[in-house]
Amino acid sequence: MSGIGFWPANIALAIALEELDFTGARLFLERHSSTKWQPDMMLSGSDIQNHPSRDLVTPRNPRSRYTFTNFLFENDRLFEHLNLGLEFPPAQRIRRIRALGRGLLARDVAYNQTVTTIQVDPVSNLYCVATQTGNEFFARSLVLAPGRTPVIPQAFSECASDQVFHLTQYLGRLAQLTQQRELKRIAMVGGSQSAIEIMLHLRHSYPQLEIINVQRGYGFRLKDTSQFSEHVYFPSFVDQYYNSSAEAKKNINRHLHYTNYSAADADVISELYVGMYEDKLQGKNRITIKNFSEIQHCTSTVQDYSLTVLDTQGQTAEQLPDLDAVVLATGFRNLETGTQDELFPTILRDLAESLDCDTQGVIRISRDYRVSATGLS
Repeated sequence: MSGIGFWPANIALAIALEELDFTGARLFLERHSSTKWQPDMMLSGSDIQNHPSRDLVTPRNPRSRYTFTNFLFENDRLFEHLNLGLEFPPAQRIRRIRALGRGLLARDVAYNQTVTTIQVDPVSNLYCVATQTGNEFFARSLVLAPGRTPVIPQAFSECASDQVFHLTQYLGRLAQLTQQRELKRIAMVGGSQSAIEIMLHLRHSYPQLEIINVQRGYGFRLKDTSQFSEHVYFPSFVDQYYNSSAEAKKNINRHLHYTNYSAADADVISELYVGMYEDKLQGKNRITIKNFSEIQHCTSTVQDYSLTVLDTQGQTAEQLPDLDAVVLATGFRNLETGTQDELFPTILRDLAESLDCDTQGVIRISRDYRVSATGLS
């Protein structure tokens, strides 16, 4: 068995294989030099957005050594954590737990292995996974966890650069920019939790910086954290969703969208609002929110970028010039047919003609998360 990617999903699988005494050969291929969950988004002060016991292993095996609680116990942090009084712990803490998991399972991982192609070897009928290093790995089965593909809106298709980038590249690109120039004006595109977290980070890190947020909605929306809505994380709901018709799934998606997307937790919304209020008390207007707005064009000059922004209510356009950077908190592609979606993970492009897809060409995924392909083992 070969796993593509060694982030949370496949780390959890590796733990399960170890605890179930799996004796078969396995190897996970990871393109980075180490396993770090969203390293360019690990902002100081950020927290996780789910209960810490929804970790890599607790729902499957609460007695595992890899649980969040056991990590705290083994590192003499349990009583400190219990005394915090926080519903959600700092993201840095969860990162350390995942680091522990990858360290203990390092024998099963090959790092610096960017997968370039996945094909079927006609002689052995095994999957042949080729990487940028020139290595080839053969496997009877594959487990894919490459992460979702970032959405880069069409308006930015010709502007992607060191100064115009997706939030998944934030800290690295920001560090490069600060070495090259003094940052004076940055645009933040999007209305999600990540958008607010980045704006807060910029506000605290660069006191003289002007931040302009452009979003399609009226303002930052509160995430749906109702206990009833969060039944979506129960295994029984997964069964219900999987067995629903295509139209019923669309209806469920519409109702539950704000449990995880295009919304933010109350704490960061409040922190941003209070921060903007404090700025105004000091006679400053460091953060501007352009609501009901869409980006029409992105153009570059020698030093900076300019955005053409359409007010969708009044149908008037304005220019946002002199931008040192544009950060895109524009989400990730779904496995659907929309203009911002994809029919299957791009890593499977060489097997596309063999994949089992629905009538619209979207890859079929079974209840046990299996993907079928004609003529393949």
